Amino acid sequence: MSFTPPYPDGLPIGDGWAPAPGAATVRFPYDDSPVADAPVGDVDLARRAVEHAAGLRGAVAKLPTRTRRAVLAGVADALARVADGMEELLILETGKPRVDCRVEVTRAISTWQAAADEVAQIHGRTVPLDLLPSGDGMVGYWTRRPVGVVAAIAGFNYPMMLASHKIAPAIAAGCPVVVKPAPPTPLATLWLTDLVRTELAAHGAPPGTVQLVTGDVEVGRTLTTHPDVALVSFTGSAAVGHRIARDAAPRKVVLELGSNAALVVAADADLDAAADAVIRGGYYASGQACIAVQRVIAVESVAEDLRAKIAARLPEVVVGDPRDEATRVAALIDPGATDRVLGWIADARTAGATVLAGGERTGRCITPALLADVPDGRPAWDDEIFGPVVSVRAVPDLDAAIATVNASRYGLHAAVFTRDLATAFRAIDELDVGGVVVNEVPGYRSDVMPYGGVKDSGLGREGPKYAIEEMTVTRMAVIRP
Repeated sequence: MSFTPPYPDGLPIGDGWAPAPGAATVRFPYDDSPVADAPVGDVDLARRAVEHAAGLRGAVAKLPTRTRRAVLAGVADALARVADGMEELLILETGKPRVDCRVEVTRAISTWQAAADEVAQIHGRTVPLDLLPSGDGMVGYWTRRPVGVVAAIAGFNYPMMLASHKIAPAIAAGCPVVVKPAPPTPLATLWLTDLVRTELAAHGAPPGTVQLVTGDVEVGRTLTTHPDVALVSFTGSAAVGHRIARDAAPRKVVLELGSNAALVVAADADLDAAADAVIRGGYYASGQACIAVQRVIAVESVAEDLRAKIAARLPEVVVGDPRDEATRVAALIDPGATDRVLGWIADARTAGATVLAGGERTGRCITPALLADVPDGRPAWDDEIFGPVVSVRAVPDLDAAIATVNASRYGLHAAVFTRDLATAFRAIDELDVGGVVVNEVPGYRSDVMPYGGVKDSGLGREGPKYAIEEMTVTRMAVIRP
């Protein structure tokens, strides 16, 4: 069950691979068996990577569009060739069920393809300076220019795909990038980085356009505060994201943070479809997804029937070894996460919630939990649980449902189930979130759409087209002929 890296030893720093000062064993979350030893970097290597990236700013910015497109398309093809191996590695280092790891690889390939499509669509436009008399006879236009060095920090739950959503737009925009994967899950991102650097070299571009450093919090702080870094792109918890935003100022930040995604069920909803969405959308990736269904807010006239339908479907959510094709819930990333989720379930029960099903430890896993009537102020309702737990609450009407969604400090995605177009458009207009999904899971994400949140769920947007905009700045040109 061990993994033999197909890339060099050390860390991809500069145009080669640098020896790492330390190492740590990556362990399979399901049974704690060793997967592989991963290199662990330090602050000195982080500084060295940023300084090398800063030295490449001009060269990377001048890479022809055709070269950037060829590299991006080449990485998509390279990932497709190793898709099966990458899937196996992701299972081992993340502990996610096989079906979710397969989706991650497929979406990562799509992200690189989309970035290749977008690289030729980076436009400027003319400006009518003669709207004022002072502009008569003058020519004005703006173009988009690379922002500079990007520091990209990804989460553990979808490590290779999250890194792809940062690296691919950076290359498309003409920005050198230094990547830091989450400490528990560096292996797939190291492999991805090697594939990218191989494509860069094959097309005459500096391999050091993309570098990777692992390490602790101080390594991350070095990347986010280094004066040569122009933009920090971070995916992770709200608490860490807020600290990064403070530390990084005045640098630009793109923050994809947490959520406690809501699914609203209107009185006229198809309850079978809504229950199916909860089963599919609440427990995938063992609940370790920022837009997994966490809160189901149902109009009280249908809430009891909906709860019964969800409970009847729960046995379909197979718990077990993530390598098995049928598994839908496996172990969380580490025992500390498991203890925290179980603690939040116990806290909710003490506060008056009812555990309708699940929520028990089985080996290193948690059985899919369905809670009812978790009160406000409890972390299982207010915060991001990041585990296989769904809470259902009945509310009097649609007004109360929308108000309940909006009362959260988070606002990433929400869903509404209804047969009424007026209800659907009202939800789109009034829900204070980054994305509203009608009659589908809130976890629906196409990798070409703008993705991001409001409030404590983040700042900025991902998706190749929109990330490229974040990673570029406008430059105005004013000419008097």
